[in-house]
Amino acid sequence: MEPSVRKLFQRYESLFNRSLGGDTNMDEVASLYASEFIGAAPAGVMTGKNDDQFKQAMAQGYQRYRAIGTKEMRMRNVRLSPIDAHHCVARVAWTATYARKDQPDVAIDFDVHYFVQELDGEPKVFGWVSGDEQALLRKHGII
Repeated sequence: MEPSVRKLFQRYESLFNRSLGGDTNMDEVASLYASEFIGAAPAGVMTGKNDDQFKQAMAQGYQRYRAIGTKEMRMRNVRLSPIDAHHCVARVAWTATYARKDQPDVAIDFDVHYFVQELDGEPKVFGWVSGDEQALLRKHGII
């Protein structure tokens, strides 16, 4: 399971960076996710379906990242905690780089825990737990 999950997040990183560059293929992005998912952050817990509304929300998210100066998302590490033969938690360490007006770029490290299910050799994200992204961006003067 580990090699395929690592490849999933390498693809995730590549698609994220392509989207930051304006080359957004929402069908490819959506293919990273299961048909339904759950997300949790300090703002609350949400559930969703991998549908056209999700693709639209993801496209708007990439547009917002570009608007606040996000230049790159780089994966530093992936650490897996197996749950059973088909499920794991992937703790992904990211570094996001932001351009700021009249100041040097800033790199921000953060972690996200993803719930991954692998069926028929194809891993998909079915959930995630993240920190307070807005507070972190404010702390570093991004927003």
